[in-house]
Amino acid sequence: MICTLCPRLCAAERTETAGGGFCGAPSLPVVAKAMLHPWEEPCLAGRRGAGCVFFSGCSLRCSFCQNRAVSRTAFGKTLTPAELREVFRSLVSQGAECLDLVTPTHFTDAILEALGDEPWSVPVVWNSSAYERAETLKRLAGRVDIYLPDLKYATREAGEKYAAAPDYFDFAREAIAEMYRQTGPFRMENGRLLSGVLIRHLVLPGDLDNTRRCIDYVARTFQSGEVLFSLMSQYVPPPDAVGPLARRVTAAAYRSAVRYMRDCGVTDGFVQDLSSATALFTPDFDLQGL
Repeated sequence: MICTLCPRLCAAERTETAGGGFCGAPSLPVVAKAMLHPWEEPCLAGRRGAGCVFFSGCSLRCSFCQNRAVSRTAFGKTLTPAELREVFRSLVSQGAECLDLVTPTHFTDAILEALGDEPWSVPVVWNSSAYERAETLKRLAGRVDIYLPDLKYATREAGEKYAAAPDYFDFAREAIAEMYRQTGPFRMENGRLLSGVLIRHLVLPGDLDNTRRCIDYVARTFQSGEVLFSLMSQYVPPPDAVGPLARRVTAAAYRSAVRYMRDCGVTDGFVQDLSSATALFTPDFDLQGL
């Protein structure tokens, strides 16, 4: 395939076994772990956990990535679409509350084939960095129930600083608009999210301005009852971090972000306890479930 799935527009040649372009991934999906994940938002994890499938590689590669063990490497097991479908079925049979596809964009073609045309018994979740092309997302219409974009940056400066992607916010807001166009307002039943858009944002140490701008965007763009918003405090510094990224988010900074969110009228969603800022909540990528 000549790949133009993500905003990098590498036009790289990717074969079933050889990677190319920014993500470095082959066309067949490389999976590092499949598990029932209890630490997603409560409306996704429920009682039994979200059925997470962690794909290797990434088209964004933030400097502080919490899953860098797989986002920057090709570690994992290469699966055919038929084999990936069996992984999905296994998670559902184990009681997964949803199928949570983590960093899936660069494997869109194979994932669509694995999902097939018939509906699944649990919601299908597209869990991405929000650095997406709307043209790619349009192919997912009717096949994805819940979009879970991580809205990371709201300025060109932040996108360039953290991910060498100054165009990040331009693409992210178009992507989220397309996600919402497909799902409409979120639908909850007995505390479970059945469909809709749940926007996440990770507060970074020393950069509350970026957080406020991301909240401003959500508050300006959506009304109450349209999307959910998760303000995350779980930043853990990677070993090579320098400057502000080498420390955790302070309790005062996170409280300030929560106050700002509420003052802006963003009340549908979730906040976190600072105890979530630990590597214990990052899975070991050990090929479990494959």
